[in-house]
Amino acid sequence: MEETKQRVALQERLRMVSSEIVEKGQSSESNKQILRSTLKDNAAVVQEIKQYNEHLNPPREEINTLFGEKENADEEFVCKWFSKWCLSLFLCRFGQKRDDSFAGGAEKQGLVAKDIEEKLYKMREILELLSKRSFEKNLGGFGTPLKFPFGVPENPKFTVGLDEPLSKLKIEVLRDGVSVVLLTGLGGMGKTTLATKLCWDEQVKGKFGENILFVTFSKTPQLKIIVERLFEHCGCQVPDFQSDEDAANQLGLLLRQIGRSSMLLVVDDVWPGSEALVQKFKVQIPDYKILVTSRVAFPSFGTQCILKPLVHEDAVTLFRHCALLEESNSSIPDEELVQKVVRICKGLPLAIKVIGRSLSHQPSELWLRMVEELSQHSILDSNTELLTCLQKILNVLEDDPAIKECFMDLGLFPEDQRISVTTLIDMWAESCSLDDNGTEAMAIIKKLDSMNLANVLVARKNASDTDNYYYSNHFIILHDLLRELAIYQSTQEPAEERKRLIIEINQNKPHWWLGEKSKLLKPQQATAQTLSISTDENCCSDWPQIQLAQVEVLIFNLRTKQYSFPDFMEEMNKLKVLIVTNYSFYPSEINNFELLGSLSNLKRIRLERISVPSFVAMKNLKKLSLYLCNIKQAFENNDMLISYIFPNLEELNIDYSKDMVGLPKGLCDIISLKKLSITNCHKLSALPREFGKLENLELLRLNSCTDLEGLPDSIGRLSNLRLLDISNCISLPNLPEDFGNLFNLQNLYMTSCARCELPPSIANLENLKEVVCDEETAASWEDFKPMLPNLKIDVPQVDVNLNWLHTISS
Repeated sequence: MEETKQRVALQERLRMVSSEIVEKGQSSESNKQILRSTLKDNAAVVQEIKQYNEHLNPPREEINTLFGEKENADEEFVCKWFSKWCLSLFLCRFGQKRDDSFAGGAEKQGLVAKDIEEKLYKMREILELLSKRSFEKNLGGFGTPLKFPFGVPENPKFTVGLDEPLSKLKIEVLRDGVSVVLLTGLGGMGKTTLATKLCWDEQVKGKFGENILFVTFSKTPQLKIIVERLFEHCGCQVPDFQSDEDAANQLGLLLRQIGRSSMLLVVDDVWPGSEALVQKFKVQIPDYKILVTSRVAFPSFGTQCILKPLVHEDAVTLFRHCALLEESNSSIPDEELVQKVVRICKGLPLAIKVIGRSLSHQPSELWLRMVEELSQHSILDSNTELLTCLQKILNVLEDDPAIKECFMDLGLFPEDQRISVTTLIDMWAESCSLDDNGTEAMAIIKKLDSMNLANVLVARKNASDTDNYYYSNHFIILHDLLRELAIYQSTQEPAEERKRLIIEINQNKPHWWLGEKSKLLKPQQATAQTLSISTDENCCSDWPQIQLAQVEVLIFNLRTKQYSFPDFMEEMNKLKVLIVTNYSFYPSEINNFELLGSLSNLKRIRLERISVPSFVAMKNLKKLSLYLCNIKQAFENNDMLISYIFPNLEELNIDYSKDMVGLPKGLCDIISLKKLSITNCHKLSALPREFGKLENLELLRLNSCTDLEGLPDSIGRLSNLRLLDISNCISLPNLPEDFGNLFNLQNLYMTSCARCELPPSIANLENLKEVVCDEETAASWEDFKPMLPNLKIDVPQVDVNLNWLHTISS
C-alpha cells in the first residue's frame, strides 16, 4: 500500500517535470538548443540507456534516432523521449516492467533507485538551464511567443456586479469588424479588474489563445520600454531602439509576426495626451483587437463601453464582504448604519473596499463618526472629491500615525510599478526607527493591505521568507488613485515645510523647481527628510544649486540608460538611505558615483538594474543591496578590496547577477558581516577557502546558485550562523565534513538538493530546529532524528511551474 502511494506520488512528480520540459523546450530556439546540447554532453548517460534498452523496451527506432541523429533530432521528440526514459526507469524501480534478469535483488534495485534520483535531478537541472536562458535572449530573429499571456494580472478571486458589464464588453471585443474598444469610467470604478476578467474568460481565451497582451500606460507611458518588454516576452533579441519612432516601426513587425492568429491587446490606464501613442499599436493585421481603458471617453477610439457604479444591492454585497460582516465572530452593527455607509460610497468599488475594510471589527462609535465625516461630500463629483473622501478615512483612523506616515511613503514611487518590500524596510528602519529585520514593517504593510490601501504581491514563495529575515519576493501594488491620495496627503503643507519632496521630470523644464502657482521654492528653507526624483531620458542635465541638508532618504526612479548623480547630493550630510531603481529594460549606467564617498552618514544603498561602476570607500555603510545589476566592473576590475571599500558592512545582498562568477575580493575580511545573501547568481561556482573568516555571519543565503559545486570546509568555523539557505543549488554534491561544527544553526533550507550527501557530523547540530528539503533528502535526515530530538523535517509541496519567471522583468 505504501509502495503504491510512493509510486503514484513520484510518477506524478516526474510527469509534472516532464511536461514542463516539453513546454519550455519548445518555447524558443534557444531552449531547443539547450536540450540538444544537454543530450550531447551526456553521452555516458545515453550509453547507459542503450544498455537498458531491452529492459525499458522503447521502440527501436526511437533509441536509434537518439544515438545516430542527436544533433538533428526533432526537439519535441527529444523532450518527450527524455521524459519517457525517466518514467520508464521509474516503472522498473517499482517492478511494473521488470524481468528476472533485471530484478537482481536489493542491490540492483537500489542502483536503479539512485538512477531515478539522478535523472530527476537532471530534469530539474534542465529546467534551471531553460530558466537561465530565458533571461539571456540571444536570438537574432522573432521566436515563438512564450506559452502564457503577457502582463495579464491574476484573475480576481472575488468580484461583484461585473457579470453584465463583462458580457457586454465581450460582445464588443469578439464582434467582427471592430478593431478598437474603449472601456471608460471614473477612477476606482473597476476598469482594470473588468479588463482582467475579460482576459481570463474562457470564450475570449478560446478565440485569442495565448496571444493576449496586457500593457499599462499610466500618466507618462514609455513606448520604448513597453516594446522592449514585448520583444523579451516573445523570446526575441531586444533591439536597441534609437527613438520612439524606431520602436514603433519594430513594434509593427513584431505584432504582425504574433498576429498570424487572433490577437488581443489591452492598453490599460490611458491618460489624455497619450492617444497618439495608442495609435502606434494599431497595425493592419486580421483579427487583431485593442481594448483601451481610460477615465476619459476619447471619441477617436470608436466603440465605447461605459462602466457604471454598482447598483445598491451589489454595493451592499461587496461592502459586507470587505467589512467581514459575514464572519461569525464579527460585531455586526445596525443594518441601517450599514445601508448609510454604502449609500455614501455611491456604488464606487474602490471607496466601498477601502471604507468597508477600514470599518471591519470597529465599534459602532467609529462607524457613526465615519458616516458624519463622509456625508459632507459626494465622491462621484470628481476624482478630487474622491481623494477628499479617502483622506477623511485616514483622518478618522489616525489613532496609529505610523500607518498614515508609511502609507504616504508609497507615493514616492512611480505609478503602476511594484514597490519592493525590502526597499520599504530599509527606508523605515532609518526614517521611522523600525526594527531592521522587517517584522514591524511587515506588520504595517499587512495593516495597509487589510485596509485595501495597498495590495501585497508575493512573486515567488521561498521557504526562508517566512523567517522575517528576507522579503525579496514581496512587493506592494498601489492603485493609481491611492497613489494620488498618498501624494495629496504629502503636499498639504507649503513646499518648504514638507516632510517628503516629490520631483517628477519628464521633459526639459528649466524651472522644474517652481512650486504651486509659480512661487519659487526656497531650497535653503526646505526641511524635507525624504526626496524622490523621477526622471526619464528627457531630463535636463543642469540642476539648479539647491540645498536639502535635512534629507535622510533619497530615491531615484529612473527610465534612462545613463544618469549622473546631481552635485547637490554632496551636501546631503544627513543622508542615510540611497535607493536607485531603473525601470528601463537595459541597466542604467550611473555617472558621478564618486560623490557618495563624501556622505559620511550613508548607511544603506539599494540599486536595481544598474551597471555599477567602481565603488568608492564608504566607511560607515552598513547594508548594500544589488538587484539585477551588472557588478563585474565594480568588484572585479577594482584595484581596491571590498574590505577596504566597506570595512563596516553588516549585510550584503546580491540577487540575479548575470556576471558574478566569484565573491568580491576581500569579502572574507569584513568580519562585521552578519548577513550575506547571494541568490540566483547562476555563474557562481565556488566560495573562497577563507570563507570561515566571516565569524560573525548569522545568515547565509545561496538560493538558486545553480553552478555552485561545493561549500568550503572552513564553513564549519561560522559559529554564529543561525540560518543557511542552499535551496536550488542543484550542483551541490555534499555538505562538508565540518558542517557539524555549526553549533548555533537553527534553520536549514535545502529543497532541490537531491544529490547533496550529508556527513556524519550532522548529528552534532544540537540547536537545529528545522530542515526544509525534498522527499529524497528527508529520508537521509530521518536517520539523524534520534540524535536531534528537536528537529522538524518539512517537505514542502513540489512546484515546478516556472510562470513566475516573467514577473522578474516586469
